[in-house]
Amino acid sequence: MSECVKNRREARLPKQARYAVLLSHNFYSRGESFLSTVAAPQRFTALVISPLHIMDKNTLIAVLMGGPGSERKVSLASGAAVVNALQEMGYRAEAVDVEGPDFTLPEGTGLCFNVIHGTFGEDGTLQALLEKKGMPYTGAGVNSSRVAFDKNLAKDKFLAAEVPTPAAEIVDVTNGVRLPKMPVPFVVKPPREGSSVGVHIVLKEEDAMKAMEDAARYGNDILVEQYIAGKELTVGVLDGEALPIVHIAPRSGFYDMSNKYPWMSGGDGSDYYCPADLDEETTRAVQRAAVAAHKALGIEVYSRVDVLLDAQNRPYVLEANTIPGMTETSLLPKAAAAKGIPFGDLCLRIADISVKLRS
Repeated sequence: MSECVKNRREARLPKQARYAVLLSHNFYSRGESFLSTVAAPQRFTALVISPLHIMDKNTLIAVLMGGPGSERKVSLASGAAVVNALQEMGYRAEAVDVEGPDFTLPEGTGLCFNVIHGTFGEDGTLQALLEKKGMPYTGAGVNSSRVAFDKNLAKDKFLAAEVPTPAAEIVDVTNGVRLPKMPVPFVVKPPREGSSVGVHIVLKEEDAMKAMEDAARYGNDILVEQYIAGKELTVGVLDGEALPIVHIAPRSGFYDMSNKYPWMSGGDGSDYYCPADLDEETTRAVQRAAVAAHKALGIEVYSRVDVLLDAQNRPYVLEANTIPGMTETSLLPKAAAAKGIPFGDLCLRIADISVKLRS
């Protein structure tokens, strides 16, 4: 083997990974056989540093889906998509429908791929159970899941890290529902629900009490945020790096449960544009805000960060989802596809990063 090629391999490649190399003669291949049989050109024009997957195809991956929360149907769809993608790529994957803490893992499980959205799966509860079992799992850990899932705790983290985020007020309704001090327009949010469950945009004072009463059904500490009019964006973050931005354009209202999942609710749905049609400076600002939010919450592996962009192209982070939708048409997979990462490869990258983190 040429010393030039050998030295570059030893300098840049971890022992456990093989990398794809793009040579100046426009050859493209993967693996050591290419490097050992092709003479080194005068120079490299590029080096692609994406490793082949480290997951052993003999490892049984239990895909945890369903859950006891309001997003159960969505989670089942995500889980089915992940199982199918892993199996198509030759990996051993088995669906596990989880309804609560008393679930049983298949014998020989080596990794739990968590796609339980919302309560139990995304709030740190499932993560704590798996750690008690000594079972590796994908995604965010116990503490980061708990903080990211609680919009009130997440808001504190954003403010402390100077992440741009709407002004907010937490309204305690333990002794009865009351109105916030913040003037309309504002957004009312239950702090520990996903998929916009219980969220209301209040534009008129006469609608405020009804919105607060509905949000109070989910908890006593209601988050009320300044209403920001603008584009709804979302940014996937994978291993600390931002993916292309998705612009979400609801066909009616805002991006609530009915517009996220029209197949489930009969809503009007939404249109998606990825990469979002933004200038380079705005794109960088939105991606920086998303990564800053991801890091402020201490999220491991991956997330999807929701951002509003106002008329002056200023980004405002709303929240970070640690278990985002994982059907092939979900937003994180859309963003990954725009970066040239197919759905199955995305699933495996999540598994790879998680295994390295927890092994």
